[in-house]
Amino acid sequence: MGIVHNPILKGFNPDPSILRVGEDYYIATSTFEWFPGVQIHHSKDLINWKVVAQPLNRTSQLDMVGVPDSGGVWAPCLSWCDGIFYLVYTNSHTKDRLKDTPNYLVTCDRIDGEWSEPVYINSYGFDPSLFHDTDGRKWFVTMETDFREGRNRFSGILLEEYDEKEKRCLGNVKKIFTGSEIGLTEGPHLYHIGEYYYLMTAEGGTEKGHAVTVARSKFIDGPYELDPKNPMLTSRDKPQARLQRAGHGSIVQAPNGEWFLAHLCGRPIGPEDGFCVLGRETALQSIYFDEEGWIRLMEGGNGPYDTVSIPYEGTEPEPIHKRYTFSPDGAWDMDFQFLRRPLGEDAMSLKDRPGYLRLYGKESLLSKFYQALTARRQQSFVFEAITALEFEPDYFKQMAGLVYYYNTTQYYYLRVSHDEKMGKMLSILSCDNGIYSEPFAYVKLPEGEKVWLKAAVNYETVRFFYSLDGETFIPYGESCDALRISDEHIETSAFTGAFIGMCAQDMSGFSKYADFEYFEYKELE
Repeated sequence: MGIVHNPILKGFNPDPSILRVGEDYYIATSTFEWFPGVQIHHSKDLINWKVVAQPLNRTSQLDMVGVPDSGGVWAPCLSWCDGIFYLVYTNSHTKDRLKDTPNYLVTCDRIDGEWSEPVYINSYGFDPSLFHDTDGRKWFVTMETDFREGRNRFSGILLEEYDEKEKRCLGNVKKIFTGSEIGLTEGPHLYHIGEYYYLMTAEGGTEKGHAVTVARSKFIDGPYELDPKNPMLTSRDKPQARLQRAGHGSIVQAPNGEWFLAHLCGRPIGPEDGFCVLGRETALQSIYFDEEGWIRLMEGGNGPYDTVSIPYEGTEPEPIHKRYTFSPDGAWDMDFQFLRRPLGEDAMSLKDRPGYLRLYGKESLLSKFYQALTARRQQSFVFEAITALEFEPDYFKQMAGLVYYYNTTQYYYLRVSHDEKMGKMLSILSCDNGIYSEPFAYVKLPEGEKVWLKAAVNYETVRFFYSLDGETFIPYGESCDALRISDEHIETSAFTGAFIGMCAQDMSGFSKYADFEYFEYKELE
């Protein structure tokens, strides 16, 4: 037996949909406005996980240009039947009361292959899933939204049969569950185990009130009986729990018959432990079916455990330390994603200067249309990131550098730009809930020379540095508040996570380029 230490997927990997095919485990997680869409993680031992696919990698599958912050891909569901992988997902175009949430299905015979063009399913709500029943029929399950005044905005779970030959649902939609008293019912997954259909949902919202709710029926279309001990998993009444926000779960059975629950969680830090700077992560719990057939945590109670026994031996991964270089012949590392769309040759090139990532400046960090930005997740509370930049701006609307980014309203940007009096210079552009500032004085930089930029994050603080030789790093400004780069600090509804990366802007519209020699990400705990 081995031990898993939670979370198993660190840093912005929420809404897990877990699946086993033979000896292989897979978890699909949400990516929101980050492109390519959906992360599929693979493991043989439930301990070590690696991203092996980002299946929505064409704009014909996923067009997110203009979607709001925390829009885009919500809660994918990964399944497998008769040699085919199925992935259903929402591309959320709006996220206010009037939600526009088209749901789609793609398929592939290989997890890391080229996934199909999408089949449109419906737009009743979000968090769709596809259920393959033991009799060969397929069912599409989703939550329903209701915008009307005085109504339940999350008004229940809908069931509709899916015809694979016709690639459409057959109509006769039925509401099979209206939720528990916790409310905000979403994230449905169906399972047919023994004599029961189990409906697992997320409730309570994705913040501190989150929970996993289970109901069951002997008939797929109900009526569904609520678990008498609902919720089966939550941190909502456990303020001392290390894993908060526990909810949105899915289950899987190991080859030896043991069952496990993958679920969303967050690890808050800071004042009153109120800020999840790593976003919503994925944890694992050991479960069983009790004498009455209800799903229970193996260790008892309904609170998430920090460690879980598993039927595998394995060594836990070391802290990440990666130096990314940029070869025109090498594969692009899946750690790096883009905002809302892929970067075309007019924005990013590995060939124009071999050995460098060249970014052609595009729109501002406020834009939801075309940013020349690529970044990777923050996955540790303590890390350093360094890049080496060659950039010769001649206009103040041209800039490039290192960005510590949450969304279009929240970031720190250590940037090289141009000032009419100083020439080439360094400064931080800060945006805090849409309020811009340049908190520290400009530093003059030598023309025509490379500059190294560094961010060092230590739990609640982030400190920025620069270097002119790549060895001696000079602190720039003072320590800044890293807790700002979190869901909880954002004034509007937000639920993604912190990224660190490279970007370039030319708001004159003439695409001044910047060359990045490498990017290094090093976790220090």
